[in-house]
Amino acid sequence: MIDFLNHSETRRIIREGLEEDIHEGDHTSLSTIPAGTQATARCLIKGKGILAGVAIAVEIFKKVNPTLRMKLMLQDGAEVEHGMVAFTVTGEARDILMGERLVLNIMQRMSGIATQAWEVSQKLKGTNCKVLDTRKTTPLVRHLEKWAVHIGGAVNHRFGLYDMILIKDNHIDVAGGIGPALDSARAYLAQKKLDLKIEIETRSLDEVRQVLDNGGAHRILLDNMSLDELRAAVALIGDACDTEASGGITPETVRGVAETGVDYVSMGSLTHSYESLDISLKVVVERSE
Repeated sequence: MIDFLNHSETRRIIREGLEEDIHEGDHTSLSTIPAGTQATARCLIKGKGILAGVAIAVEIFKKVNPTLRMKLMLQDGAEVEHGMVAFTVTGEARDILMGERLVLNIMQRMSGIATQAWEVSQKLKGTNCKVLDTRKTTPLVRHLEKWAVHIGGAVNHRFGLYDMILIKDNHIDVAGGIGPALDSARAYLAQKKLDLKIEIETRSLDEVRQVLDNGGAHRILLDNMSLDELRAAVALIGDACDTEASGGITPETVRGVAETGVDYVSMGSLTHSYESLDISLKVVVERSE
């Protein structure tokens, strides 16, 4: 299991996110707020969903100023609704405001993804099917989006082109067919001494049979097949390898797909068609009497 929090990508995103927003300084806060002004800010939830991004918010404020003090009321994965407080942060007002936008941008988006992943996962209760994300993510923040999927209770597919062999239609067509593509992939892994899973896309029951005749695949992707075709493919494949349904699956249709007996359904919408959760940070200045 990937350690999302203590990962180089988390550190990179925090570093580059702050640099993008602040550069040489937050001139608004520097020009309007006296140095040393103390304040407390509350992270207010203004919608209903699954909370995500609290752990990285802690790291962002720590990066801005290690003396900022946070009190967590809620953790990642909590079911939240309007009016709840996720955390408070206390310290230099200037520093709180410097980290505010990056924290909110990340939490709102991660919570939206986590909420959608949770909602889809709930639809699969009672089946043996799990929902997967895809590589249809925002460039350079895939790490956060897949982290949010995990928080929401769904399963991460491959993280990139480097951690799995997924032979899709274009690879098959260029390689000259399913057999040559699988043979080349196995030879490549042996030559490079790599231990990677092989998944291959199929578009018909005939292609499923070709994969089974050739062997060597750990998972067969059943792309844009009807429910009847999916049931037939699952029966044909049996225990030979895992099955994954993909292509145009929506929250409204996912239950029917899962009930065909596939092991996984993959949905790009988890990370490209979500609605951000409304979250704000309200600052209260600590004034002396």
